[in-house]
Amino acid sequence: MGQPKPMADSPAGRAFLSADVVEVAQVRGVRMYLPLLDGSDQVGVMALTLDAVTDDDRRLLRRLAGLVADMLVTKNAYTDQFFLTRRREPMSVSAEIQWSLLPPLSMSVPQIEVAGILEPAYRVAGDSFDYALNDNILQVAVIDAMGHGLDAASMATIAIGAYRHARRVFISLAEKYAFMDDAISRQFGPDHFVTAQLMQVNITTGELELVNAGHPAPLLIRDGRVARTLESATTLPVGFGGEEPRIAVHMLQRDDRVLCYTDGIIEERVAGGEPFGEERLIRCVKRLGEEASEGVRADLRRLSHTLKQERSERTSDDATLFMIEWHGGAADHLAVVD
Repeated sequence: MGQPKPMADSPAGRAFLSADVVEVAQVRGVRMYLPLLDGSDQVGVMALTLDAVTDDDRRLLRRLAGLVADMLVTKNAYTDQFFLTRRREPMSVSAEIQWSLLPPLSMSVPQIEVAGILEPAYRVAGDSFDYALNDNILQVAVIDAMGHGLDAASMATIAIGAYRHARRVFISLAEKYAFMDDAISRQFGPDHFVTAQLMQVNITTGELELVNAGHPAPLLIRDGRVARTLESATTLPVGFGGEEPRIAVHMLQRDDRVLCYTDGIIEERVAGGEPFGEERLIRCVKRLGEEASEGVRADLRRLSHTLKQERSERTSDDATLFMIEWHGGAADHLAVVD
């Protein structure tokens, strides 16, 4: 088994983050790094060396990488070996639960892309996110359950489970909030709550509907800068029995990004004991926007690392980032091809 490769500044890392083949000329032959893609989900990277590479070789290797990715995803349900290979240190029980809840960390179709990051990876407890693309509607939930450890992980599990059930019976955004609220209050009582952002994005028109239940407001990023926050009417956190929320509607422009984050980002204490704050977050986003974009997943990872450096590597609470980039256009990828 090969040694772990750094995500940054390595050919394997570039192949993984860009989802594209990276070729490195060597004294004898060419080293190929092929992303292992299950749809648009990056499963890993396959590396091999050939004496020489032709276009026919490249086509064949892409098909081989796709087959290997399918095998990894299929066999992943029957063994722990793939999980253990990826891990660098032991994982807490609460983090184990949370990671098992998550959808793929990124998704890309011509109209829209999403990516998410949870920190600290091996101790995360109450933060989670979920999304699904049904017809031409992207549906997203970002949540933060109060507390730490197993209590928070249990609440997050119920909240995400209730959200998925509500999403799959095709009820409205306001009804999804009510369904989650009822599930948390019935299971945990009046002293527990979950903050949440629930969104729906029409991937052909760019219309975004938002319910913000006690969460920091998402940031609208346009041309690399934070244009504004996406405000909405005040809604109580999930579990407090709030009234039916009013839906905020925003219209996205092509290539707009929407950044959702949990309060672990802005409430972390920095030197002097003051909170990190939204203004520092906005400055970090601006700094990222001044650099060449490497795609949503790579850019979000760079932002996460920048934020950790700005916080002196401190992450005393869960800190989650979730980004949406809307490109627009027809949903041709959903058509059935004979």
